Amino acid sequence: MTFTSLGAASPPLWSEPDARRLPLTGNTDVDVVIVGAGYTGLWTAYYLLQSDPSVRVMVIDREHVGFGASGRNGGWASAIFPVSLDRVASASSRSAALHLQGAMNDTVDEIGRVVAAECIDADFAKQGFVSLARSKAQVVRASQMARSASAFGLPDQWQVLSADEARGMVGADKTLGGLYTQHCALIHPGKLVRGLAAVVERMGARIHEGTAALEISPHLVTTSTGTISAPIVVRATEGFTPQFKQYRRSLVPLYSLVLCTERLGPSVLSELNLNHRRAFNDMRHLRIYAQVTADGRIVFGGRGAPYHLGSKVKPRYDAVDRVHRGIRDSLVEFFPVLKDTRITHRWGGALGVPRDWHPSVGLDRQTGSAWAGPYVGDGVATSNLAGRILRNLILDRPDDLDDLPIVNHVSPRWEPEPLRWVAINLGLRAASVGDYEEKITGRPSRVAHVLEAMTGAH
Repeated sequence: MTFTSLGAASPPLWSEPDARRLPLTGNTDVDVVIVGAGYTGLWTAYYLLQSDPSVRVMVIDREHVGFGASGRNGGWASAIFPVSLDRVASASSRSAALHLQGAMNDTVDEIGRVVAAECIDADFAKQGFVSLARSKAQVVRASQMARSASAFGLPDQWQVLSADEARGMVGADKTLGGLYTQHCALIHPGKLVRGLAAVVERMGARIHEGTAALEISPHLVTTSTGTISAPIVVRATEGFTPQFKQYRRSLVPLYSLVLCTERLGPSVLSELNLNHRRAFNDMRHLRIYAQVTADGRIVFGGRGAPYHLGSKVKPRYDAVDRVHRGIRDSLVEFFPVLKDTRITHRWGGALGVPRDWHPSVGLDRQTGSAWAGPYVGDGVATSNLAGRILRNLILDRPDDLDDLPIVNHVSPRWEPEPLRWVAINLGLRAASVGDYEEKITGRPSRVAHVLEAMTGAH
């Protein structure tokens, strides 16, 4: 395998050159201004205008539509919530946690409904998600996870797979079993975000690209080219949020890196049991994620890139040769027959992680300040749910979604530097150590168990 370039990342596979929208010029006022033209901002605009076409909505972005995580992710629209339901229940209630998981499950179908209704060609395919167990320890954890979900009140959330069933879904090497859930769809991230932008513009929203928000204040956004006054200001900035002084410790940007193969022939995909549009990974602690695109490429991504001191986000962080090589090695570990397959794209991007790993969405009506995210890497679907909740809160439209435990949740702030740099990078190292521990002992990792207990993640 060879990289397109060892010096820098390529554009994401999902990118597409298009005419840029004009930046804002001068001062203006609207009813709702949204900072960030990714999924969160665009879903919020969509549901606002669907419910009330008279609302004057403006969306601004420093770069362009889908520049951030919305145009760089692995294409999973999944019902995964990054915090365990037990942790959610301990902070709210068991019924609230069940309500949240049900809403996440329904959200996958809601995205499919909208792309069909709005004729957005986003390569949407809901065929579920399989998490392979490729070690004895992973088999044990798969069984534990299914039992825990059933005991919690979700007997149908996960299906335990035998070795033959799992290999029949994804023909990865060393597969011993796995888990399957129907609550996941695959999408083409770029087509979805660009399609949504076109739809909300037809509905009446104004989108200005090349418009950097310099300051977000109550009822006012100051940009590089003018000011925007609005009763409601929505912050939809995900991994870029710490670049605003007042939010410097509200989340940390962690990088996820991705690569993509050349198009594979039908015979190769059939040999590997990949002639489908089902999301897949295995149950290692240092997370990976994969899909086969509509045109027959394997997109394979993973975590492990370092956190950068001061929550810095820079284009040069999109490529880390060591991590991209590790992701490539994992792909070949899954499918040895692909060892000479050409890698055509590699890229990366920052995702937002709050201190307690808990996504949130809310509105302070007194100041008019609204927000949604961060999503800890599971934002393709969660951003849609957040957009509907923001619609309800902004329009004062009561709905049972407004009672979900993500609404107006406030996460604690991250520690000051350099403490958070040390802690986060040690955590990333601990996940890797946990995988190595399981490989050596054949038992679920104690190190990973401690890490999950500390973060609430699963």
